[in-house]
Amino acid sequence: MRWARAATGSSTRACGWARSATSTPCSRCIPWHAPPSPRPCRARPPNRAIATASARPGSASTTTSRQRITGLLVIKDGVVQIERYQYERKDAHRLVSHSMAKSIVSLAMGIALGEGRVKSLDDKAADYVPELRGSAYGETRIRNLLRMASGVKFSEVYDGRDDSARWSRITATEGTLAGLRAFGEREAAEGERFQYASIETVVLAMVLRAATGGNLADYVAQKIWQPMGAEADASWLRGDDGVERAHGSFNAVLRDWGRLGVLLADDGRANGRQIVPREYLLEATTWQAHPAAFAPKRATSWFGYGYQFWTYPGEARRFVLLGVYGQAIYVDPALKLVMVHMAAAKNATVGKETMGAERNALWQGLVRHYGGQ
Repeated sequence: MRWARAATGSSTRACGWARSATSTPCSRCIPWHAPPSPRPCRARPPNRAIATASARPGSASTTTSRQRITGLLVIKDGVVQIERYQYERKDAHRLVSHSMAKSIVSLAMGIALGEGRVKSLDDKAADYVPELRGSAYGETRIRNLLRMASGVKFSEVYDGRDDSARWSRITATEGTLAGLRAFGEREAAEGERFQYASIETVVLAMVLRAATGGNLADYVAQKIWQPMGAEADASWLRGDDGVERAHGSFNAVLRDWGRLGVLLADDGRANGRQIVPREYLLEATTWQAHPAAFAPKRATSWFGYGYQFWTYPGEARRFVLLGVYGQAIYVDPALKLVMVHMAAAKNATVGKETMGAERNALWQGLVRHYGGQ
């Protein structure tokens, strides 16, 4: 994974991530569902919608080619409208999630809550993981970990010198618990503010492992991946101590990322079953359900933050799963519209390049094309 990030060429980076997405002894397999749920395709993709949505004119193909996009998928009412690949990626290739995996952890938490394995989101992490008792993260409520609002001092700016890099080094050499305990300075009261920190998702994963009595990948396979009708195995990279890299490193084929988006657009239902508790999912993805500090244009300059989901500005309920280097799944439940955007961007944060602006323009144009505001 370090090699793949160091390589900056689009095709080189895409191939490096493909290598890391292959099942290895360092990853857990998440089996597919047999038979997979069908996903019909529209006979003629709406290239015009892409052209009017983009920052610059062009068809779906030219929109894809001018950005470092590895896969683009648009689904409306359960029907595939657009499916594009680039950099030798094909429909059988797994594409890496980066931080989109955080939202999968949130879904697993909602299911565990619905099953009574997690008693309350107001429980502390240490109530489930005694090894964290007395630590800053252990004494934080699950709800505030979901909101990335522990108040613990932690920087994540992807420069190789931040707290995120230090945490990764400690975890690699001393294990997950040591990495979590290395950060203990609380600079704000929990629940007071949003501060993006991947480490908090790993605490949630530790809670889930303890609450379910098994590893996170198996739980996601049984409760999400197979019930939603996935067409291919996924994989989740894990550390030497067996703990999944819950803050990222989930790998799946493009169409299964689309199936996940459709599950979210359908408020947690798939194949006639309520897979994720609807009430939890609504709370997780509705910015009005959270304190003002987590609202769009307050939590960040654009997005708000729910329970490991980014919430979109505006009164309509729209939300996004985001990962560094351009990964995103946009969801509009009212329109039953999903856009999956997988990429190998130059920068970890795509706001530093045209990809971020064009991706956002593309989504807004698709929303307008299909009748949204």
